[in-house]
Amino acid sequence: MKRHFIGIGGIGISALAKYYLEKGHQVSGSDLVSSEITEALKKSGAKIYIGKHTPKNLLKDVDLVIYSPAVQKNNPELLKAYKLKTTNYKLQVMSYPEALGELTKKYFTIAVSGMHGKSTTTAMIGLLLVKAGFDPTVIVGTKLKEFGDSNCRVGKSRYLVIEADEHMASFLNYWPKIIVLTNIEKDHLDYYKNLKNILKTFRKYISHLPKDGILVANWNDKNIRWILNPKSKIQNPKKNQKPKSKILKYFLKQREAKKLRRILKVPGDYNVSNALAALAVARILKIPDKVSFKALSEYKGAWRRFEIKYTNLHKSEHKSTRITIINDYAHHPTEIEATLMAAREKYPRKKIWCIFQPHQYQRTFYLFKDFIKVLGRVPIDKLIITDIFDVAGRENKEKKRKVSSKKLIKAIKKPWIIYLSKNKILSYLKKNLKNGEVVIIMGAGDIYKLSEKFKV
Repeated sequence: MKRHFIGIGGIGISALAKYYLEKGHQVSGSDLVSSEITEALKKSGAKIYIGKHTPKNLLKDVDLVIYSPAVQKNNPELLKAYKLKTTNYKLQVMSYPEALGELTKKYFTIAVSGMHGKSTTTAMIGLLLVKAGFDPTVIVGTKLKEFGDSNCRVGKSRYLVIEADEHMASFLNYWPKIIVLTNIEKDHLDYYKNLKNILKTFRKYISHLPKDGILVANWNDKNIRWILNPKSKIQNPKKNQKPKSKILKYFLKQREAKKLRRILKVPGDYNVSNALAALAVARILKIPDKVSFKALSEYKGAWRRFEIKYTNLHKSEHKSTRITIINDYAHHPTEIEATLMAAREKYPRKKIWCIFQPHQYQRTFYLFKDFIKVLGRVPIDKLIITDIFDVAGRENKEKKRKVSSKKLIKAIKKPWIIYLSKNKILSYLKKNLKNGEVVIIMGAGDIYKLSEKFKV
């Protein structure tokens, strides 16, 4: 069978491409730019086209075309796929969420959802099931060392663990047996418009659970408690009732949290919460606690999730500057604060610098006041904010004119926060870092590539 992926370099869709490769399918795909993800797929046997999208990339005898949600409706390859479909009734054309949704119907699916912590919790559950001998298939929105620096593990059992994204209500395509809800708050307001719509959509999502399904819910989160309260009204309460499936609650004050704080390699209460969710899933599957705690204690962390390395900024006979580099994907105000608080907890006596690249003009616009509040109070010594990462196909011209990193800094009014363009950051660090600092490179865009310029 031949599968073609439009926008194959995306962190989610690339995992599905790898899944089909390992299942023996012929895989091709296209993307505008090359990346470590597209290169890895190429090495695994996929035919990759880099550059401008063109109908020529699409073979006439292709069986399934899967496109990223970021792909525009007028994409030449997507238009060609629909044209081929008119003469080939066997050809299927699906978005990535639709294609993943079809897989969830074939497996015993465990889906992890929420605004924050999805990747880490998915990784923890996946690795825990591997250690317990369940041999799961795992599709996650980051790369794991335990999976050979991959975002996909293909197992032979009936278990599938997925990261179920809420953006554009993608998770409404999924039909899991277990749903993990980590948290719910305002995000993706370019799509949802307000919190009410977010809550309504999450409530609809959990209604996908069968009667014998289980919802694992973070009871520390007020919005999760609210959508599970049958008395709370969102729009039509008669159609949005409390799910009939079983609800299993976890919270930071339960006795296991203390032990997890002690044994986890990844810092912060938010990771303790993620681990509690994984532990709850393990207990549903009757995995002994001894196995679960050992697996969680061995979890090394994921790509761009508080990923630590040590480097010499200068290394010569006359000068050596030893610093700690942390790569982190945080891009929402809540994530930023949680990550920087965890860094201060881990390094209480060190000077902490953060280089932050805001992600998407629309997110910056809608959450502008939240960014001001959080960035103005984080417990660090220096904050460098660079230009907003422009997300192709998801931006609004009006919002782009209204916000910028410079406007954000001006609104925060803190002397330790400065603006630098990306190409000036490295030279500034070399000139101003003394020795022993912790430098956090933060954002969901391409700012992580800055760390590649440091010598380990």
